[in-house]
Amino acid sequence: MRLPSGYGSVIKHRGNRRRPYQVRITRGWDDNGKQLYSTLGWFEKREEAIIALSEYNSSPYDIEANKETFTDIFEKWKLEHYPKVSNNAIVNYNLAYKYCKAIHKMRFKDIRLTHLQSIIDNCGKGYPTRKIIRALMNQLFSFAIKNDIVEKKYSEYVDVGQNEGKINRKPFTQEEIKKLFDNVDKLDWVDTVLIMIFSGVRVGELLDLKTENVHIEERYMVGGLKTKAGRNRIIPINRKIEPFIKKYYNPKNEYLITNFKGNQMQYSNYRREKFDNVMEKLRMEHNPHDCRHTFASLMDTANANKLCIKRIMGHSSQDITEDVYTHKSIEELIENIDLI
Repeated sequence: MRLPSGYGSVIKHRGNRRRPYQVRITRGWDDNGKQLYSTLGWFEKREEAIIALSEYNSSPYDIEANKETFTDIFEKWKLEHYPKVSNNAIVNYNLAYKYCKAIHKMRFKDIRLTHLQSIIDNCGKGYPTRKIIRALMNQLFSFAIKNDIVEKKYSEYVDVGQNEGKINRKPFTQEEIKKLFDNVDKLDWVDTVLIMIFSGVRVGELLDLKTENVHIEERYMVGGLKTKAGRNRIIPINRKIEPFIKKYYNPKNEYLITNFKGNQMQYSNYRREKFDNVMEKLRMEHNPHDCRHTFASLMDTANANKLCIKRIMGHSSQDITEDVYTHKSIEELIENIDLI
């Protein structure tokens, strides 16, 4: 049976081949008028080759995209996605990509659940890291589906296991808070711990705060990550931490908290070299999120307005019907945060 012109061709190659039938698609002509081809695939039977060619012609797709590897998709995806997320998220995604080394060179369309699950099962990391790896897989599969590279999102079926135990959140005591204030001038970075305790920001949000979004005279900052309610929210500056904000504020720096080069500080460096060092020197046992937990506890004890607490912390609420902050609402947030 002769195939229509421009439809493509099926060629049987000689020799002892398991898949002798090659399906070719015309992709253009060179300067000498010679036809240029791309191979759609190799098949065991002619009938299978004809079916594949027919399916391609009924819904043509980019054959070259079909050859793209896991790394190719990652590189294309991050060009589109990274400008939209925080530096902390980028660090996590890059780390997750490294754990996927076993499939870096695999054609993305050939990746199956067994490959993905094997990465999770053999990464040797805890539940939080496994979740980040799966999050990257989900992002890449969504990107691949959107670009007609794959049809099925195998990442949805990846099992990251159970959380081996929730982290025990414990607030700083009043004695510990006093000890932190007593050591502000004696130990570097103690003031950043107090900033988190008296603002409710997560450590990633603190490190992501841009100088242009810090309004010292008006006593508020604009920042936040994670949820819609948490992003670009108003964070009032408590009087107790105002001197610390002024200390770090430098219009020449893009970010409020920087490393010794004046660049944004990474979470891993802050946690290991700054926060953990402060805890060790002051003989305290806390993780950064305990600061946020402490803030919520302090605000509740001070009988602060519940809606204000939710706004400051970036919690979603049915009571919050709009994202617009008026001058009056900002003043109300400041009044409430000064209760602690």
